[in-house]
Amino acid sequence: MTTRRLTDRLGGLAFGGDYNPEQWDEEVWKEDDELMRRARVNLATVGVFSWALMEPEEGRYDFAWLDAHLDRLHAGGVAVDLATPTASPPPWFTLAHPDALPVSPDGTRLTHGSRDTYCLAAPAYRRAARRIASALAERYGDHPALALWHVHNEYATLCWCKHTAAAFRVWLRARHGSLDALNEAWGTTFWSQRYTSWEQILPPRATQWHQNPGQAVDFRRFWSDETLAAYREQRDAIRAHSDRPVTTNLMLPGYQNLDLWAFGREVDLVAVDHYPTAPGVGAAADTAFGADRARSFGGGAPWLLMEQGTNTVYAGDRVLAKEPGDIRRHSLGHIARGADGTLFFQWRQSRAGSEQWHSAMVPHAGPDSRTFREVTAVGEEVARLGELAGSTVRAEVAVLHDSDAWWALEVDGLPSAGLDYHSALRRAHRALWDAGVTVDFAHPEHELSRYRLVVAPALLLLSDAGAANLSRYVADGGTLLVQPFSGAVDEHLHARLGGYPAAPLREALGIRIEEYRPLRRDEETVLSDGSRATEWSESLRTEGAEALVTYTGGMLGGRPALTRHGFGAGQGWYLSTRLDDTGYAALVTRLLADAGVAPDLPGLPSGVEAVTRHAPGGRRWHILINHRADVVPLPEPAHDLLTDGLLHELPPGGCAVVRPG
Repeated sequence: MTTRRLTDRLGGLAFGGDYNPEQWDEEVWKEDDELMRRARVNLATVGVFSWALMEPEEGRYDFAWLDAHLDRLHAGGVAVDLATPTASPPPWFTLAHPDALPVSPDGTRLTHGSRDTYCLAAPAYRRAARRIASALAERYGDHPALALWHVHNEYATLCWCKHTAAAFRVWLRARHGSLDALNEAWGTTFWSQRYTSWEQILPPRATQWHQNPGQAVDFRRFWSDETLAAYREQRDAIRAHSDRPVTTNLMLPGYQNLDLWAFGREVDLVAVDHYPTAPGVGAAADTAFGADRARSFGGGAPWLLMEQGTNTVYAGDRVLAKEPGDIRRHSLGHIARGADGTLFFQWRQSRAGSEQWHSAMVPHAGPDSRTFREVTAVGEEVARLGELAGSTVRAEVAVLHDSDAWWALEVDGLPSAGLDYHSALRRAHRALWDAGVTVDFAHPEHELSRYRLVVAPALLLLSDAGAANLSRYVADGGTLLVQPFSGAVDEHLHARLGGYPAAPLREALGIRIEEYRPLRRDEETVLSDGSRATEWSESLRTEGAEALVTYTGGMLGGRPALTRHGFGAGQGWYLSTRLDDTGYAALVTRLLADAGVAPDLPGLPSGVEAVTRHAPGGRRWHILINHRADVVPLPEPAHDLLTDGLLHELPPGGCAVVRPG
């Protein structure tokens, strides 16, 4: 197990963050050494944005400064996660290779002056990236400080240039085989778009009106594959000289145009960056959402939180500060859900540059600050949790996630622009989180038999294989909830004819949808059980299913809104509208009861997060986080690893890691 290799090397769970010593002088380095010991830092990510220093001119390397810092960190007991610096090419590169700068959809070529100023498909960039990765691995592949390799940073900038166009055509040839097959897949007989030579095909650049949806989704697929190929090139260059694990930091949830299932199969361990998008309990729920996804993309194996904001919550046009105790709660929230370490961006807050206001473990105010005191306290607690290393998390509920479905829901010309993919996934996960249930994410074509309940919140695109798999899951005894506008198109974005959704799934659900009827922006409809719904409605008829809730007004009055169908040994549920929060929570509670799913640790009130990590031999640990403002008694006293004492209750905002007797 790769995380076990890492944690064995560290002597416990990972704790630390991005370290950029090149921004500072020797006096600061001396203080860093002392403060890292105080904070129990055992892993530092080095070199992420250091290409200009590592390779000051093309083909000439200067590693003397990096030698000194790796030796210094090793002497201080800090292991290194060494990054390839390829997310930020130096000025000399873009001057020498202006064609490698990214081009926007409207044809504008971007200029140097930020990070990510490259086209991933540009041959010059790919050569330079492989070259520096190989040079770093050759020099440091067996360095005693080295514990982990970190390829690139938060892949990947999209580009619409001529290099991209050429690579896109190569990918299309491999995927479709012939122009006839491509034309059929993209439906190019419409709007006179039929292609008669490969050279006519371009990336989906800015155009007069709607883009071809098949072309748009294929481009997203292509770019994900191109990114994965670029990652593999650097990874393989590193493996030629080093046996240490290799990964890259995935950015959740929708920032990266990547098939994260594919990346999960290629990295030695999944590593993610996570920054909450709401304060308070919203941040805690968002932390659980990101952590459950990270664990799932690695097939349930332990993973690594590569970055989190020490004191940062991104909320629209504001960067909010975390409340006291949030650093602890968020860090333990990730560890609870399978992380074998929790790192931050960054160690010391920059005094200049584009991210000088990004929070850090050591803020501008220095170590005499609330932030650093909390970081130090968390570091001491993480150091007490080494026995959790390598343990895993089990879930009986899955939420379906498919990048193709995400990309399909972002094409032009859909009936409503109000159907946001990741919002739908977050909402489903949040309702389950509120119910105290641990969740996996799964692909529609995965083996699903281990789950009692599967929720499909946003599955517009559903392959034939996926539809058959979901039907089989229900027939074999599973409980499935499918939500609006699902299974309406196949993998080519061709509409399902004869009624929605895809035929095998339609049979399992016992319904046939005839018409989609989006609601007006401010429209609300009342259902027969008194719940309220917005955004969307559908005209459907039952074909074996039972109508549990109906619409009450308009042309849909008396028509089914929520159905249930016994199919084989299981139950197929269908929801054709967007319930309000109260109604949706009630539905999720009902589904959990019907499926026989209980919280990880029954007996706790709502607002107390409880997740169990499991190890071979039956060893277990409950990680508890109290998001309430009152004291919560535990169902029974237990030994708390954080305090090394017997715990009877959780204080407001308190945390515990208990080992059942």
